Amino acid sequence: MRMASEGIPLLEVRDLTKKYSAVTAVRNVSFAIRAGETLGVLGPNGAGKSTIVKTVTGLIDPTTGKVLFRGQPISDAMTEYKRRMGYVPEQPDLYGFLTGWEYLELVATMRGIEARRFREKAAAMLEGFTLYPHRDGLIAGYSKGMRQRIVVIAALLDDPDLLVLDEPFSGLDVASAAVLRRVIGMLAAAGKGVFFSSPVLEQVDQLCTHLVLLKRGAVVAAGAMDEMRAGFGGMSLEAGFMQLTEQVDAGRIAGEIVAAVGAPSR
Repeated sequence: MRMASEGIPLLEVRDLTKKYSAVTAVRNVSFAIRAGETLGVLGPNGAGKSTIVKTVTGLIDPTTGKVLFRGQPISDAMTEYKRRMGYVPEQPDLYGFLTGWEYLELVATMRGIEARRFREKAAAMLEGFTLYPHRDGLIAGYSKGMRQRIVVIAALLDDPDLLVLDEPFSGLDVASAAVLRRVIGMLAAAGKGVFFSSPVLEQVDQLCTHLVLLKRGAVVAAGAMDEMRAGFGGMSLEAGFMQLTEQVDAGRIAGEIVAAVGAPSR
């Protein structure tokens, strides 16, 4: 693959459409991520987030459209693309019969990381994510949060240029989530590109420099976070999201539920 030249996005999605038989999950979606940017993809359930993640990571092919890495279609050099990408899936599938250390060692071997370099990096990251004392325990005995931290470390082992994070905070405790937020911010500041998919608006608001808002498989708003906030005309990001995606009136429904809780018996 050619190295990125000035102005070429690290990752670009052009007119992406994905159909499953007669169902169109995603249609005409376009966005770009440049080095140093964190792009959040936000939308209600069924909006197409998972399909976009699977397409961006090369797990499925688009029906039409292209995914480009440094200006080149990822399909032209998938192996090299995956070497430069770190991926944290929504539902990590780990080998429960391996220890945490053995799993990371397996990932390092598959990525061709030199043994000494692996040991140094893995030990430092396990220590940082408070997993070092548990490194020799079987993954089958790990909590969900411990498994999630192992997957995050695996994604970072080979110093990727692009991070694809699909709900990376799932199962994390408050301290681990705080550390991961800072890690993501510092990696982006160091020139990494970050693709961040989440159903949680607060996470996107805290982490992202840019936002793509989805509704029923299509983009309804996109831009830098400051531009998005300005475009909501004084509304909060939450209110703007609810309006654009035609979500429920949360305040009204909450009031009805509270009224039902306090309703007198007949």
